[in-house]
Amino acid sequence: MLYINGKWKVAQSKERMSVYNPANLEIIGEVAFGGANDVKEAIQAASAAYKSWKKTSADEKSRYLNKISSLLKSMEEELAVTITKEMGKPLKESLGEVKLAIAYIDWYAEEAKRIYGETIPASSPDKRILVLQEPIGITGAITPWNFPAAMVTRKLAPALAAGCPVILKPASTTPLTAIKIFEAIDEAGLPKGVANLVIGSSSEIAQTLLDSKEVRKLTFTGSTEIGKKLMSEASRTVKKVSMELGGHAPFIVFSDADLEKAAEAAVASKFRNAGQTCVCTNRIYVHQEVADEFTNKFVEKVKRLKIGNGMEKDTDIGPLINEDSLAKVIEHVEDAEQKGGLIVCGGKKVENYDKGVFYEPTVIQNANESMKIAAEETFGPVVPIFTFKTEEEAIERANHPDYGLASYCFTSDLNRAFRVMESLEYGIIGINDSMPTTAQAPFGGVKESGVGREGGKYGIKEYLEEKFVSLNIG
Repeated sequence: MLYINGKWKVAQSKERMSVYNPANLEIIGEVAFGGANDVKEAIQAASAAYKSWKKTSADEKSRYLNKISSLLKSMEEELAVTITKEMGKPLKESLGEVKLAIAYIDWYAEEAKRIYGETIPASSPDKRILVLQEPIGITGAITPWNFPAAMVTRKLAPALAAGCPVILKPASTTPLTAIKIFEAIDEAGLPKGVANLVIGSSSEIAQTLLDSKEVRKLTFTGSTEIGKKLMSEASRTVKKVSMELGGHAPFIVFSDADLEKAAEAAVASKFRNAGQTCVCTNRIYVHQEVADEFTNKFVEKVKRLKIGNGMEKDTDIGPLINEDSLAKVIEHVEDAEQKGGLIVCGGKKVENYDKGVFYEPTVIQNANESMKIAAEETFGPVVPIFTFKTEEEAIERANHPDYGLASYCFTSDLNRAFRVMESLEYGIIGINDSMPTTAQAPFGGVKESGVGREGGKYGIKEYLEEKFVSLNIG
């Protein structure tokens, strides 16, 4: 079902689509498949709602968000199971994602009360200068399949807290989680038209949002290629955009690092969600003096990872989302082998495991810069290991020419930690920390990894405009 103007609806076209479990290709649900006319109806509803929602008090908006949070907390297990069934990640990871999703709502329930204006000293005694913070307006939000709960609330919560009605388009492969979240929104009694859910054709829905002059903001998480197209189209109506795009995260291990902790952290970063995250480790750079020791520790831990259906107990690595993802993983591994890479762990598709798409967690030694995996985002459970001699070399090679989302560094030298954090060209840097994401901190990238930030006080600013008022009292 679609959720438009406070009501659950079928698509105007009456079309429906099936949702599959990638672990076994079983159909786990059917949903309405909307299009341009449904988006136009949602825009109309949001436009009507905006007139009152933007004037709703901060306390009242906060109460709505707290109610949604409370309802989601009561259905944590149900939400986690839905995530695992429709996108494959292990249930323990899905539970962690649900908690993060709720944390974003909790944070912005409070941030709604902290939208402050300013007064500025005027140049003459008969004037007063005010700066007001006002909601930007109707927001179109497009979210990905790999975090179907957290990416939804990370966009919805700050938009609603700022006073912006939202039209959400979740990934077509994982719409069931978004529906569950909107069930909580509906039960919380959010005014009709303030939050709308349209599932369906990505191109048709996005184009309708882009064409509308009433939609003043577009927020998107997905590939850099699609993000660029959306930004270009958004320029026609000069929409404000925030984009969290692709990444190619380096993981640097210096000779003075705690190698046991570094290896454990690298496994957690690389193989979470089967490597299908924008911030997961893509390249490991290890100082040549400790390369063998680190690699041995790392590979030993990787070999202990259990592949399986995310609903099975102790599963560490779930399926890839589809055959296209598998094809890219295979292409990167074969290319690395052809260019001198040595596969020391994994390297094959898992055969005869239900009907799902599984690939072994894979480690490639002797990596070099000519390999595709050194420059392209793999989005799968494969990682190359490079070696370096000097700090300067490590930083230079870690700084990707295009991407700049997340990066990681492990060292026991505080001076080095500061030098590295100031030299890495990334929006997110973990120093001795491979899991830095948290609701209260800014999340986003530089270069072609995106524009804008989500999370913390920074995230709500993306949905606000400053209005300058000069008051003559003479």
